[in-house]
Amino acid sequence: MQNDAFDLGDDLEITKTTRRDAGRGTWVCGRMAGHRFHALVFPKHAENAEWELGESRISKLWIQRLADRQTVFNWDRGMDQPAATELAQAIVDFLAAGLADHVYTE
Repeated sequence: MQNDAFDLGDDLEITKTTRRDAGRGTWVCGRMAGHRFHALVFPKHAENAEWELGESRISKLWIQRLADRQTVFNWDRGMDQPAATELAQAIVDFLAAGLADHVYTE
């Protein structure tokens, strides 16, 4: 997948962050690359590694393509729907690589 006119993440927009009342964690809502996402991120890694998307500190991640409102990825403490497209996988990888750091270093 290559798009010379677009660098993934250049249009990342965090639209809302909400710290959870019960327990730690922050809900993050945003948009990028024609998709919107909701993620639950934590300051530390999960006690059970299977609940976390890789080593991202993300326990829930939902991604929807805006053009047709199709869910293209869903992780809820485990894989519910794998990435439907290469772009969706690239978004997952991008968010997994740095979303928690972004939220917890502000």
